[in-house]
Amino acid sequence: METSTTQNGGSSIMWFFRDKGFDDKSIQDMLKKCKRLENAQAERASENWAYLKSIGIQERKLPFVVSKCPKILTLALHEKLIPTVECLTTLGTKPREVASAIAKFPHILSHSVEEKLCPLLGFFEALGIPQKQLGKMILLNPRLISYSIEAKLSEIVNFLANLGLSREGMIGKVLVKNPFIMGYSVDKRLRPTAEFLKSVGLTEQGLQTVVMNFPEVLCRDVDKILRPNFEFLKRSGFEDGQIAALVSGYPPILIKSIHNSLEPRIRYLVEVMGRRIDEVADYPDFFRHGLKKRVERRHKLLKQTTTDCSLSEMLDCNQKKFVTKFGLV
Repeated sequence: METSTTQNGGSSIMWFFRDKGFDDKSIQDMLKKCKRLENAQAERASENWAYLKSIGIQERKLPFVVSKCPKILTLALHEKLIPTVECLTTLGTKPREVASAIAKFPHILSHSVEEKLCPLLGFFEALGIPQKQLGKMILLNPRLISYSIEAKLSEIVNFLANLGLSREGMIGKVLVKNPFIMGYSVDKRLRPTAEFLKSVGLTEQGLQTVVMNFPEVLCRDVDKILRPNFEFLKRSGFEDGQIAALVSGYPPILIKSIHNSLEPRIRYLVEVMGRRIDEVADYPDFFRHGLKKRVERRHKLLKQTTTDCSLSEMLDCNQKKFVTKFGLV
């Protein structure tokens, strides 16, 4: 194995890695990622390893965490690691949140609290996001700390503002609901998806409703997911206006699995329940209800009576009200 062992640090760090179960290829990959490792002291690496374990990162996950960000082992424990973790802890509300965030994105520990985290918190606070939600967002998607406020985050906010969402609260609510939206490119993903949603008949207000309530729809790929779902709905017999009503009423219809969700529900509606698909255009929430637990079960119960009812009457109430309404007690 070719590696510099001329200095005691270089040699001892190799023994440290081997002792922790890393193979030669993994060690070489880490050395390429972090040049400082060659001269790192095994004593510091051991201290940092033990500290990461002490804050709740499981031993079996530590090799993965370190291989993703080997620089962690070279950081000063008392001057850098501990203060950063303590700062992150003030953002969390649950014991394991910080450990989970570090395991997801170990590089969060290498960023400066003053230069990166504080400006990031200030940026989100200016959007009206409450302190409690700020921590939740960053710990759920710790990669946020690596994004440029000017080049990336401001662009996302401007894009949402151009859709008609106000900066005083509405945009903040979208970001809290789905912090991962900030990882997508405006030009490559968000704008094409918004344009596609408009092309299927969504009004400006309809698009705003989608973004506010189901921001994950905006994050999906048009050609891989949204368009195939749209074309499936057309093949199933829905007209363009009905599809626009379906998407406005229940936007996730464009990202649900065709094979596991949409197809079985439509087949059951038409072939078993003997209803027309037009009924679904009037009640898009049909696709929200569990097929076996709610739709099938209630249909079987209604077969015991001669009552005719709409899909909304059948599904839009809890079990107790349903049973009482149709005299099934």
